[in-house]
Amino acid sequence: MAPSQSTADVSVIGLGRVGLPLALSFADRGLEVLGIDNDAARLDAVREARMPFAETGGEELLERVHASGRLSLSARVTDAARARHIVITLGTPSFSHIEIDMRDIRSALDDLLGVLAPGQSLILRSTVAPGTTEFVAGYLAKHRGFEIGEDLFVAHAPERIAAGRFIEEIDTLPCIIGGVGARSGEVVAELFGAFAAPIVQTSPVQAELAKIWTNILRYSNFALPNLLMMDCERYSANVFEVIDLINRDYPRGGIAQPGLTAGTCLRKDFAFSEERSAAPGMLLAVSRVNESVPLFLLEGAKRRLGALSDRKIAVLGLAFKADTDDERDSLAHKLIRLLERELADVVVHDPHVPTPTVSLAEAIDGAEVVVVATNHSEFRDPLTLATIAERAAADCLVVDPWNCWGAAQVFAYASELALLMPTPPSG
Repeated sequence: MAPSQSTADVSVIGLGRVGLPLALSFADRGLEVLGIDNDAARLDAVREARMPFAETGGEELLERVHASGRLSLSARVTDAARARHIVITLGTPSFSHIEIDMRDIRSALDDLLGVLAPGQSLILRSTVAPGTTEFVAGYLAKHRGFEIGEDLFVAHAPERIAAGRFIEEIDTLPCIIGGVGARSGEVVAELFGAFAAPIVQTSPVQAELAKIWTNILRYSNFALPNLLMMDCERYSANVFEVIDLINRDYPRGGIAQPGLTAGTCLRKDFAFSEERSAAPGMLLAVSRVNESVPLFLLEGAKRRLGALSDRKIAVLGLAFKADTDDERDSLAHKLIRLLERELADVVVHDPHVPTPTVSLAEAIDGAEVVVVATNHSEFRDPLTLATIAERAAADCLVVDPWNCWGAAQVFAYASELALLMPTPPSG
């Protein structure tokens, strides 16, 4: 039974990188959608059919939805109760002392308590710690007397889509639904049945664990080549050659490449398990490996050049991931802070992020060190390598943990890399 005051099919609380593409995708499939956000600038952008962040195909999707009139907007969480289904996509950070920070979710629940009605569903889409969905159900039952799974429906339907791939993966990645009580999973499946992706029903805690450990798996997998990179530096070995030896024609290989491993999901989600872990410290060790990469790169440069004070250092990339404008929890910022503490003259270039940066030429001109902090496709272009060879200092050190140009050296001099550039045709 839908609530009598329903004027929309679904409301989405939080129009960030998870919530806005989801709201637009629901509307694009014919649902009446209400988007809720307390960021006035973001609401204004959406009203004007401007994507507030980069998402592949997002502009076209927003333009279609804007023309359809199926998306309305509000800054009030209480308005979300005008819809039959309420999806919460608020950020879920962790405190510094390894504990989930539920203040935003609690605040939304408190706003909704007095306006929820029988027949509605409340869906947690954001990553949460194990037990959070049951907590939400218990909170609503305690304060409103709802029988969860019979007259109010609560579920966790975790977001597992990669940044920049929403439009592609919303119809392909299996949609996990962990419902509380008898019918929550069934009701929430009706909503997500708008998409072509298969739906997998499970318990709430298993849905929570599946999402958390999806990210923990990636975070741990990337820590291994990063630790190997540091080991290779200690033994004067080449990490890229060792990785090739591990993986080449070996059925049990598969180690990834090194790089700056970060992003808001990978950096924080291990804490949701670590909070009550049976092996405390294991995932903290994984985090420490990935978090130490910026310092490793800095110290590697110092071993080769000596003091970095007053040296011009160009940092290429601020985003946490290639070809995205998302800087949240990017280790490039940590790298820059560490370099500044060495009294280096740091200049930054990133063609994607909203933070103002200088041009590639300005960053490279006279640089004594160039650090590739993000493996954007622009940086992998041989033209970028040519710019470094032409404009950087003659003995410029290039720090490239991503192996952007196939040099297979984390630390190399521009003169060495120049040999990789194709020879222009004669005549």
